Amino acid sequence: MLDFQRLRVLREFARRGTIAATAQALGYTASAISQQLASLEREIGTALLDRHARSVELTDAGRRLLGHADGILSAVEAAESDVAAAAGEAAGQITVTAFPSAAVAFAPRLAGGLRPHRRVQLVLRQAAGAVGTRRVSTGDADVALAEGWSGSVPDSLGGRLRVRRLLRDPLVLAVPKRHRLADPERPVELAALLDESWIVAPPGEPSRGGIEQLLAPYGGAPAAAWEFEGQGTILSLVARGIGIAAVPSLALALRTGGVRFRQLPEDVPVRDIYSVVRTASIERPSVAVTLKVLADAATTVERELSSLLESRNGAR
Repeated sequence: MLDFQRLRVLREFARRGTIAATAQALGYTASAISQQLASLEREIGTALLDRHARSVELTDAGRRLLGHADGILSAVEAAESDVAAAAGEAAGQITVTAFPSAAVAFAPRLAGGLRPHRRVQLVLRQAAGAVGTRRVSTGDADVALAEGWSGSVPDSLGGRLRVRRLLRDPLVLAVPKRHRLADPERPVELAALLDESWIVAPPGEPSRGGIEQLLAPYGGAPAAAWEFEGQGTILSLVARGIGIAAVPSLALALRTGGVRFRQLPEDVPVRDIYSVVRTASIERPSVAVTLKVLADAATTVERELSSLLESRNGAR
């Protein structure tokens, strides 16, 4: 009998190409991954890996088994979801991953919404959007909160993953509380801000592309820019008067003192925040109720952020 977790390891190895990368992606040691694959070889009764001095690759048998892995794993999960749906009650552990600002914004509402379902145990872990999506794909998480700046969200990712948009999150301007634009009566003119010091995410970070798009009509980059990772770090530096920043409005949930937020002109870049779930698990009651709670939470979060931005005092 094939072990389904070992099939997941085989599938991840095929994606990553090395034992070390597979171990890092799944959160295990390289030795544990090697043992899992060796056990799978014993179960199937043939070599699945061709081990060389400096590399490891799938054998023909390994590639053939890999071709069946997605179907096997999806069929098993669909069967489990069908049986659970027939039972009707949401129960068991549900693992959700979220990038940091989404975790801060959604965690209280997610916990509160699931509280009436006493047999559901929530586990919320922080992970970058791409990492969270990968964990859902490999079965290490049930739902991921992910982000995208493309302007469109597909209904599915390769058929195996179902995507649902939760909210649209526009960039807003963050300034120190003594900055002239902390006064909500002053208009925001981006062209007049390019000579100031900006605090931006490093190249490759999702929000960096949004900022470059925002500033493209004005030359694409400010005269001086400090690069830091993490919206919380960026806002803490804004609060200390180090510079100004453009951040997704969800950063208001971080409640950084000493920062004032201003709406930017029309047609600013907007990121989409969406949930990702395996298609085979979507009917499982615990997953279905979690998706419903997330959708309700997103409506509340969007309304609260809009209200904060429209108030004279901004956000604190």
